[in-house]
Amino acid sequence: MRVSTPEHWQKFWEEADTLDLDDVYGTDGRLVREITGLGDLHGKRILEVGAGTGRDAVALAKAGAEVLTLDYVPGSLGLTVKAAGMSGVTVSPVCGDGTGSPFADDTFDVVFHQGLLEHFRDPLPMLRDNIRILKPGGRLVVDVPQTFHYYTLGKRALIAINKWFAGWETEFTIGELEGLMRAEGLRVERSYGDWMVPGLWYRALRKIIMTRTGKKLPMFPEPIPPLARLGEAWRRAFGSTRLALYTTPTIGVIARKEAVASIQEA
Repeated sequence: MRVSTPEHWQKFWEEADTLDLDDVYGTDGRLVREITGLGDLHGKRILEVGAGTGRDAVALAKAGAEVLTLDYVPGSLGLTVKAAGMSGVTVSPVCGDGTGSPFADDTFDVVFHQGLLEHFRDPLPMLRDNIRILKPGGRLVVDVPQTFHYYTLGKRALIAINKWFAGWETEFTIGELEGLMRAEGLRVERSYGDWMVPGLWYRALRKIIMTRTGKKLPMFPEPIPPLARLGEAWRRAFGSTRLALYTTPTIGVIARKEAVASIQEA
């Protein structure tokens, strides 16, 4: 079984550094939308755990937040610094372990991560450290793959034959993710999902063709009218229901760290 090691991820991000990141799919702005939806970010301290390409961190810095990124390999942090420099904002990189971060208790207004928690067989050390460094009243935003999607079938098949790029990985239902938050004393404020446009099947096909032939399909192809109408009908009927969160490839939860009630002396 392929194991995700610091060496593996350093190589991964070094190779990503040679790509045109404008030609690489990101989170489609959903994390930025969710976090900016919490209110004015000016003066807020935000930490992204698992820096990735830094796009979300840069967007939040543009919105006025003081943003730090934490990763245990320098390759990812370097991409973040590069993205921040190109955008004319400051994002502070910190090299460290997300299960035991080098920050004091009650430091951040928001802690978030995307595509990270699923790589841990035991998610609790990560979540507990996230909670430790949140200020009372702060929010934890966790974004992960959703179980009931064809993405999961393909991923598990590749893991079984040791071909999945990230080694071992799991996924969550929205109920499981919310349950983890509540079990650690957080109050779930919002749960969300994202169907992704274009879909995962097109993104995978585009990557295969580009890797094997060097030819690039459009990042955002013209929609096929019958499929577009079907998707729109589904969103109108079920998009705002709980059921939708069991169909999207990705889900997320925003949970609040409750303030500790003060004890008044008699």
